[in-house]
Amino acid sequence: MSVVSAISVGSVSHRRRLVSLAYPVYFELLAGVAAGVINMVWVARLGGDSVAAVAVATNVENLLLGLILMAGTGTTVLVARARGAEDPGGIRAAVRGGWALWALITPVVAVGGYLCREPLARLVLGGADARVLALACGYFAIALPGTAVFFATNVVDGILKGTGDTRTPMRLAFLANALILVLDPLLILGCGLGVRGAALATVTGRAAALAVGLRALRRDPHLRAARRAAARGSRAAALRRTFATGLPMSLDFVVRMAGALALVAVVARIGVGEVAAYGIATKAMYTATMAFYAVRQAASLHTAHLLGAGRDERFAVGRAAVLLSGGLGLTAALLLLVTAPWIMAAFGATGQVAAAGALYLRCLGPYLVLLCVVIALGGVFQGGGGSPALAGITASGVALQLPLALGLSGLGLPGICLAMALSMGLQCAAVVRMHRRLRTAGQRTSTEKTLARTC
Repeated sequence: MSVVSAISVGSVSHRRRLVSLAYPVYFELLAGVAAGVINMVWVARLGGDSVAAVAVATNVENLLLGLILMAGTGTTVLVARARGAEDPGGIRAAVRGGWALWALITPVVAVGGYLCREPLARLVLGGADARVLALACGYFAIALPGTAVFFATNVVDGILKGTGDTRTPMRLAFLANALILVLDPLLILGCGLGVRGAALATVTGRAAALAVGLRALRRDPHLRAARRAAARGSRAAALRRTFATGLPMSLDFVVRMAGALALVAVVARIGVGEVAAYGIATKAMYTATMAFYAVRQAASLHTAHLLGAGRDERFAVGRAAVLLSGGLGLTAALLLLVTAPWIMAAFGATGQVAAAGALYLRCLGPYLVLLCVVIALGGVFQGGGGSPALAGITASGVALQLPLALGLSGLGLPGICLAMALSMGLQCAAVVRMHRRLRTAGQRTSTEKTLARTC
């Protein structure tokens, strides 16, 4: 077998592994979005005040997700590395660290959030009237204590994904959605609980999925072996390691979320119609970007597993991830270019809002193609320990994007797209440069040894 042929076979192998890990993650992410849509469909029957209250509360929950990502992503990476090294004691330590971090974060959010639910509602709703504030407080009264379940589910998903199982988290998300679909009309309308019913349906669906997920942990062969092994180090040391591993990706997520919220304020300077168009178009764009994040999680898992097994193939995995995500990005850009008017119509947009949204979607292509590269390579750095630098690149990109958007807002939504693309272009250049540095002499030696064994 020639060297070129062996490299080609290795690249195909990486892509196949990435696809097998990524597609369940994509459907799991879609299910998360669907849960919010289901809630909004039934809450919409209660009137605009209820919709506003639930929409704002859901945005707060999305921001809080960034906190538990420290435990979820940190646990995933550490379990995957220990699994690759065939180290049951390392798996047990990683699992202990994830749950210890969950126990540290959850009371602050669940109890503190419940006690401060009224000031929090006033903060996020600003000058809203008393009825909307009361509705938001009612939703928070159930949803914020319910973050204990939400956060625990995130840790369970992280553990399962670390063992290489991305299908069970997908099934758990489907189970939660099925229960929400049944409970929403029963609790919101049938029992007359209103927005509280929406919160209770969501928490109940997640609690049922969590119970099934905990059973899945007990059945997993890697985790069964880990329970019989001696844990490496103390629980405090495991917590610190999980925190250090997951913090950069948590910061990356929070910075991106904060940047997206700030961008809404910039769009608001253009006009109310543009805000509506931007909001609808962004929801449509999420269908594509979630595919990129699915590839990112797959690349993180695959990289961490290989490193644990003593195989540093970060450069090859990154190249395979970029090819896979790049194909998805180009496809998404073309689809949005062609179907933009139909997408806006599907969301019920008409007139100026529909026209502005269609134009925005058609201008997103360059941004999406650059974003898919950044997101895909981010998975390699997450699994390989380079995520602190990635978080810095994200923060710099978001800091640049806002003044660019302000300066180009005179062009309307196309100007916003241009600002996003310019900022993402600089982030892409920095991340690609980091990726090229992975091709070290030691990695080339490892590759040559692998090729020699293959031949």
